[in-house]
Amino acid sequence: MTMGSSFEDLEVWKKACRLSVRLYKLLGNCRDYGMKDQMLRSSVSIPSNIAEGSERKSSPYFQSFINIAQGSAAELRTQVYISREVDILSDSDAKELITELKSISKMLQSLHRSLNRP
Repeated sequence: MTMGSSFEDLEVWKKACRLSVRLYKLLGNCRDYGMKDQMLRSSVSIPSNIAEGSERKSSPYFQSFINIAQGSAAELRTQVYISREVDILSDSDAKELITELKSISKMLQSLHRSLNRP
């Protein structure tokens, strides 16, 4: 991320927002309110931490928030696996979400590494 750019310019932030919106739509009629709430909180945490970290204007802080976003992505992936097994999510929706979450995690790792560069 360069000076003058914003978190809204980050592809990983855009992708995480789209995933969160998709999950809200998929879980709209879910009656397991505990799992639904936890999954939505995890999904919103990913782009929110990217945004918050980028606005701190300090690489160490940003890296810390990227780590939190990575943790939320891993948490959500776990919840997707469980939701598939208990028939909250279809197999195909779960597979697509897992693929997206793995992609987001890789992008977050790359962003974290890039913050170490001079």
